[in-house]
Amino acid sequence: QVQLVESGGGLVQPGESLRLSCAASRSIFAFYTMAWYRQAPGKQRELVARIRSGANTAYADSVKGRFTISRDSAKNTVYLQMNSLSPEDTAVYYCQGRYSSTDYWGQGTQVTVSS
Repeated sequence: QVQLVESGGGLVQPGESLRLSCAASRSIFAFYTMAWYRQAPGKQRELVARIRSGANTAYADSVKGRFTISRDSAKNTVYLQMNSLSPEDTAVYYCQGRYSSTDYWGQGTQVTVSS
């Protein structure tokens, strides 16, 4: 069974940083891709950042230069470092992994950016 567990969300002020973690129940190299999505109230879920098994990364235009996706294979964990946060980044953030042609999702972690 594949499980993804997110952590690291919280309430921060504009301009501050947060790091989200996604712990996988198996080697992250077994996933074709791992990604972070987010969903704000009343909006569709959107891709924030993605990392492929070969370490290629991709970002939404809205987060380029501010967010960084990375992984630690020893910990089977994928991270999302979020800097210069703004209220527009407020959302539930989900970890997603594609394993054996199936998409798996974490339960989500709330990020709120507010003064």
